[in-house]
Amino acid sequence: MTADELLEKLKEIQKMKCETQTIELKKAKEGCPKRLYDTLSSFSNQDDGGVILFGIDEENDYQETGVYNAQDLQKKVNEQCLQMEPVVRPLLTVAEKDGKKFVSAEIPAMDISERPCYYKGQGRLKGSYTRIGDSDEPMTDYEIYSYESFRKKYQDDIREVERAAFSSLDSEELGLYIKRLKTGKPNLAGLKDGEIYELMSITRNSQITLSAVMLFSPYPQAYFPQLCILATVVPGLEVGETGIMGERFSDNQRIEGSIPDMLQAAMQFVRKNMKNRTIISSETGEREDRPEYPIAAVREALLNALVHRDYSIHTEGMPIQLIMFDDRMEIHNPGGIYGRMKIDQLGKAQPDTRNPVLAVALEVLGITENRYSGIPTIRREFNRFELRAPEFLDQRGRFIVKFYNQAQEKEKSGDRADSGENSLLVFCRTPRTRKEISEYLGLSSVTYAIQTHVMPLVKRGLIHLSIPDKPQSPKQLFYSGKI
Repeated sequence: MTADELLEKLKEIQKMKCETQTIELKKAKEGCPKRLYDTLSSFSNQDDGGVILFGIDEENDYQETGVYNAQDLQKKVNEQCLQMEPVVRPLLTVAEKDGKKFVSAEIPAMDISERPCYYKGQGRLKGSYTRIGDSDEPMTDYEIYSYESFRKKYQDDIREVERAAFSSLDSEELGLYIKRLKTGKPNLAGLKDGEIYELMSITRNSQITLSAVMLFSPYPQAYFPQLCILATVVPGLEVGETGIMGERFSDNQRIEGSIPDMLQAAMQFVRKNMKNRTIISSETGEREDRPEYPIAAVREALLNALVHRDYSIHTEGMPIQLIMFDDRMEIHNPGGIYGRMKIDQLGKAQPDTRNPVLAVALEVLGITENRYSGIPTIRREFNRFELRAPEFLDQRGRFIVKFYNQAQEKEKSGDRADSGENSLLVFCRTPRTRKEISEYLGLSSVTYAIQTHVMPLVKRGLIHLSIPDKPQSPKQLFYSGKI
């Protein structure tokens, strides 16, 4: 940042009177803080990096004390940065205010392939930190492992299960899988089954793999008791609330079996405990009974949890949790988002796959498409049901999906949309794409913008399609005649 930007940051601190996820305050009036390692690590390990601002006394109502010596402080901050692994390269800025010097150190985010950044004096396991609010917290063993797993491309879904044997697998299901594998693949079909087992990771070094156990064992929980789904119905809005009879759970089930079995049983649990709503069509006046949550979306979320959960030794004691509250459903999945994917990229970019062998096997079995269509399907179904948009959270080694059963609020379209349909007709005198129209209306959902604001005008003949024979064409343009 520039000196002027640093001075603006000082004003911002005086208004906020607090540290944040990306701002750490240090007094540095008498000398350089001796231990910056925790913050250097935590800022380097988060995507937005962070700024350490020297010259503010947090404990004395954020008084602007200035620093003891700006030049010496920069030197000693850089010395501590050199003690990190990988080395941290800060951007240092000095500014003067009311005769006092202030220093900022911008700490850039490390590439995910280089994380975790840690203090060499403590080592990787004890010197790695993560930022939680305004606090630097030691990373868990699993958080450290998750970076290593991505960097080294560990495949925990095909780790060997020493206790398992072919006799413990369902030979009929395994045979069906091999038959489907061979279909349309003459080179593969020409191999012996034993060779196919190794090639397709049914076995590894002649040992049965975890994927084979989770797909073809009648009871995988004999080897991994917690690789299951804990399904509960809570009579309230939070865990711990009780019903009128004092019950903590209206329904409580431990769902076990192979992945296909658990998916089927979990869907039965949801169907049994879901309410139905009666919808009267505004167009036809006909009555429609609609489930509380879109079934297709629920299936995608459960399948994603089973396929993309972490199957490493660090999480094999953690079950998937399915919790149904009065106002929402939550699915908690061991293992945060894998690789470089960010929450706001879900459904928009192709993700790294944590369990590629398992995902491909389920595709062969016809259980999943394996085309990265799960999140888009979930969002589309909730929009179709006119329900509040689902939430996706990544919380320190857990991925959480939240489905709400309340109707979606009307999206605010901004001043331009409020001016009525005439302004939209004027805007569309020049042929427009779906995206251009949604941006003009100030709406985040392109589908909502077209269905709600454009298609009614199309039906009235006020807006026309450039390709009327193919209304869903991605090249479609919308245009109006004179008003």
